[in-house]
Amino acid sequence: MTTPFHRAAALGAAFVLGASVLSACGANEAQESGSGEGSGSGSGATIALLLPESKTTRYEAFDKPLFEAQVAELCSECEVLYYNADQDESRQAQQLTTALNDGADVVVLDPVNGAGATGMVSEAQGQDVPVIAYDRFIAGADYYMSFDNETVGRMQGEALVEAMGDEGDILMLNGAPSDPNAAQFKAGAHSVLDESGVTILEEYDNPDWSPENAQQWTNDQLSKYDASEIDGVYAANDGQAGGVVAALTGAGVSADELPPITGQDAEIAAIQRILAGEQAMTIYKPIPIEAETAAEVAVELATGEEVGETTDTGVTQSEYEGVASYIFDPIVVTQDNVADTVIADGFYSAEDICTGDYADDCEAAGIS
Repeated sequence: MTTPFHRAAALGAAFVLGASVLSACGANEAQESGSGEGSGSGSGATIALLLPESKTTRYEAFDKPLFEAQVAELCSECEVLYYNADQDESRQAQQLTTALNDGADVVVLDPVNGAGATGMVSEAQGQDVPVIAYDRFIAGADYYMSFDNETVGRMQGEALVEAMGDEGDILMLNGAPSDPNAAQFKAGAHSVLDESGVTILEEYDNPDWSPENAQQWTNDQLSKYDASEIDGVYAANDGQAGGVVAALTGAGVSADELPPITGQDAEIAAIQRILAGEQAMTIYKPIPIEAETAAEVAVELATGEEVGETTDTGVTQSEYEGVASYIFDPIVVTQDNVADTVIADGFYSAEDICTGDYADDCEAAGIS
């Protein structure tokens, strides 16, 4: 059976191949092709979905199509207005105003800057429009949903320490300071790394999470340290991990001599690097449960239904910093459990992953 998840997974595989095009063109091209600014496919309640950027492949490849598919399934007359800010905080604020002017009944907002988004929440609530803080926390939002972000950081730190044997020197690449999740990942990782025998040679907060910045920063560190002195790398997400790998291999480090490198988001390129032994692990955050829960709550709010304590996706409402919340569990992915996680869930198929040079790596891992 074809589900929204499997359709999105297929879109995700296609998107990865065209990621550089989307990054160059921003969200406008995607908007013109379907759910663009002010566009939608229904005449009932109106739901605005505002995502922060397109350099991280998950948003356009998974969050958007999964959310839209679930809204369509739950409310065929609901309209989804979609916006992507391309990491521009002021642009996102303008997009919110546009969505409200276009009649949004509820706003699902993944902010470029969580701390700076409280004004956007106030603007929406001032027009009696509730706000769901999606993936990144916003103080004062009506609802919040995300993964347990400190646990993500702890899992990354634990995996790195284990891979290194509890000692050695590392580089540490965190996410954007404007992203509240990045601070939580960082805190969780430090809670492990600071208590271990690992020494952090240099640490970097990447202002836009970009692989390009990660690669350049790593290159800069290689002017201070010989590659052989770097025993591990904490990279907060897969995009940065890819930048680190590019910098190290560009400096002459062979693939089989790369130090353990962490990641997050289970991007297909990261899964392939893990199978090839170029990246130690990633964090798989099952995006369908997050996107579909957000869609369910958004539809309930937009149509005047009561928001359930437990969602149809099986998540029970809790509280985070005074905001009604739905918190999901992350999963560590290594060579040993690729088949049991992202493939078993239909996030990717073996055919998506086991292409070209990675076919032999898949066979070695028992994936066919």
